[in-house]
Amino acid sequence: MSRLPRRRSCTGIYHIMLRGINKQSIFHEDQDRVKFLSTLDRYKQVSNYQLFGYCLMTNHIHLLIKENDEPVSNVIKRISSSYVFWYNQKYNRTGHLFQERYRSEVVDNESYLLTVLRYIHQNPVKAGLCKNLQNYRWSSYNDYLKKSELTDTEYVKSLFSENKEQSEKIYCEFMLQEQNDRCLDEEERMNISDEAIEEYFKQYGLKTSKDLFSLEKSKQAEILRKIKLIEGVSERQLSRVSGISRNFIRRI
Repeated sequence: MSRLPRRRSCTGIYHIMLRGINKQSIFHEDQDRVKFLSTLDRYKQVSNYQLFGYCLMTNHIHLLIKENDEPVSNVIKRISSSYVFWYNQKYNRTGHLFQERYRSEVVDNESYLLTVLRYIHQNPVKAGLCKNLQNYRWSSYNDYLKKSELTDTEYVKSLFSENKEQSEKIYCEFMLQEQNDRCLDEEERMNISDEAIEEYFKQYGLKTSKDLFSLEKSKQAEILRKIKLIEGVSERQLSRVSGISRNFIRRI
């Protein structure tokens, strides 16, 4: 069956989500995230798109983009292809990194633009990666409170107020509102996110879950056993995040 054509946005603005293939991690350390942000910046110069917001999670990315000179599909292809080429060289791998087709939704009015931006910025808090939006380094939240070369903030801030100080005050209040926005989020939610499980591995001195492979089997089992006992963590999810076989996890 052929795919349905994507709906076109009358404003040119889209909410984009790129997810790792099989929900695998696409960022293992800060250098990876820095590289992806530099890739976003590089192709802003090439494709002349505007970036209103972003959030880099562990196994997926949210972008709020307005297309200009090129259709958004070309923009995403440029960004993803460039990052995957770099990632595969760094980690000595081949093949796809992202799911074949990125997910997208149109943002046709100013009200929904602000809703999507709030949803994107609140992702790390809802995933348990941080307690406060301003403490998460890998989203555009703080770009709206300082000069930013990457994020185009002026248009969004003008929607709150023409007065700079008032605009920032209203922006912060709006972003901190507790909401159950479900923008582009049709997938079943787990009790504990993959990102939160990755954070548990860091408590045992590992940069990422993939560092388990450098440990002896007994040490692997010790760490996995403790995380397995956390309420809401399933054997299937723990296997997917860590890359350790489900049979091994079941036996420990």
